[in-house]
Amino acid sequence: MADIPIWPGSGSAISGSTPFGQYDTDSSFQSDGPNLANWCAKRLGYPITDVELQDSQFYACFEESVSEYSAQVNQFQIRENLLNVKGAPTGSDMTNVEINPNPLARAITIAENYGSEAGSGGNVTWHSGSIDVVADQQDYDLDALWATPSASGAAIEIKRIFHEAPPAIQRYFDPFVGTGMGMNSMIDSFGWGNYSPGVSFMLMPIYADILRLQAIEFSDQIRKSSYSFELINNKLRIFPIPTDSGNGVNPTKINFQYIEKADRNAVVTNNIGTVTNYSNIPYNNFTYSYINDVGKQWIRKYALALSRELLGFVRSKYSSVPVPGSEVTLNGGELVSQAQQEKEELVTQLRENLEQSSRRLQLEAQREENENMLSVLSGAPLKIYIG
Repeated sequence: MADIPIWPGSGSAISGSTPFGQYDTDSSFQSDGPNLANWCAKRLGYPITDVELQDSQFYACFEESVSEYSAQVNQFQIRENLLNVKGAPTGSDMTNVEINPNPLARAITIAENYGSEAGSGGNVTWHSGSIDVVADQQDYDLDALWATPSASGAAIEIKRIFHEAPPAIQRYFDPFVGTGMGMNSMIDSFGWGNYSPGVSFMLMPIYADILRLQAIEFSDQIRKSSYSFELINNKLRIFPIPTDSGNGVNPTKINFQYIEKADRNAVVTNNIGTVTNYSNIPYNNFTYSYINDVGKQWIRKYALALSRELLGFVRSKYSSVPVPGSEVTLNGGELVSQAQQEKEELVTQLRENLEQSSRRLQLEAQREENENMLSVLSGAPLKIYIG
């Protein structure tokens, strides 16, 4: 061990001495590197005892500490913002970007799926189709008649069938023109017959029109074979049984709307270049110069713990060193155990601090503050105004 150069008491330039060189161009990192190495060495016992490390090893611990701090904070940021940045381009660095979440964005995305099923919007295209009606044929297989011969050949799901009775309004005499309801004599009895046209002054309430339309529709349902259909697994049965196929030029048709199941059930999309999951959200290591003093102090302590662990590994190579007349027992195992505990405590403390600053807890704290403020104001006397 005597032939291995150890900590000389001063550090060389940090640029080019770190394993990855991630922060070597940062002026603050370059100036803090030798100071941190000197501080760690003194905290490990130098110059009272030798520290069997080199300055490049202190710099490696320094670089790892900054990267670990960046990783811990970025992991928290990814959990907080993943839902809000999905679909964003991966080429843009989000490390120093303030993300303002839109609480409606995710709700709208979820609502689009329901809208697709309800036919009121959504992100699944509805297609139109039609089949020819054959006289005396009641059942039609839409898969065989439409899906299989289609260009895509994709499985379909019928969403709407346009097979309805003629609207009742076609058989409803307009009350405003006075026909069909015997209104002319009533208008004359009110003295409006001298006006031209007198029937224009006969107004009926809207509910009367609706009741008459319903009466016509109920009559068709009860007294006649009403227009209806049954759809099971894209097998269509229509009522009543058709009696006419139309002429050869203009055949009778039934129109419908459908979706291709692949559009709704698609779970794999080729979104190269966009944020899709935890692994490709563009959070990078922090710029050391931008880290505040609170963060830098955490980095120093973590670098000291790494240095202590590394020194323990070095000293653990030899459990004891012979000296004239005796031997010296080294404390490698104790240093490793102590360093690992320090690292765990530092990471736990940082994660707890980050969790306390989460969006959810901040909103809860704001709510509690507002409730406490209202409680305080409730005890304040109210002014009495005398007018």
